Amino acid sequence: MKENEALAELSSIRSLMERSAKFISLSGLSGVMAGIYALIGAFFGYRIVYQTGAGLGYREHYVNDQFVITKLSLVALVVLLCSIGTAVILSTRKARQKKQQIWNAASKGLLVHGGIPLITGGLLILILLYRGYFGIIAPACLIFYGLALVSGSHYTFKDIKWLGFSEILLGLLAALMPGYGLFFWSAGFGVLHIIYGLIMYYKYDSSK
Repeated sequence: MKENEALAELSSIRSLMERSAKFISLSGLSGVMAGIYALIGAFFGYRIVYQTGAGLGYREHYVNDQFVITKLSLVALVVLLCSIGTAVILSTRKARQKKQQIWNAASKGLLVHGGIPLITGGLLILILLYRGYFGIIAPACLIFYGLALVSGSHYTFKDIKWLGFSEILLGLLAALMPGYGLFFWSAGFGVLHIIYGLIMYYKYDSSK
């Protein structure tokens, strides 16, 4: 009997330590919604890039056009803002349901360690836009986003790390085929987000 009580106490202590060390209010549904936003954005991006309706062939010459790049950048910005806003709203709601604080040491660590690669990548992408190196913008987005996920995964669910590795791999493949950046962008920010969001939801949210 005493042994069972000791095990229960150890389990409780471990749970408390995990709650304080990791940001566990991250919502799986926010990942799903981010993926849906990305696919919607990719649809508009497709309409912008493949204007002629001539099929899904190699279209690098279209994405070298400054006007096209500007419109694609606006679409990407809208997708980013919608994704961040949804993540904040759903994660805040989840934290309140679990009676947890949304802003704690773990969320600060996640923000710092995930933010450094994101900010670095964002600045690099702005430089690439300025210099006209449009063909490697999509790979850079995926790679630096993946690095941010891997870096920040120590402060949240470990599943995020594998999503990060997948994004990095897609980014490297996209770098080999710059004319198909839109499709890799759709796969990374759209399909992978939906898959991992569903996994996280059924693993951590639905049963809690």
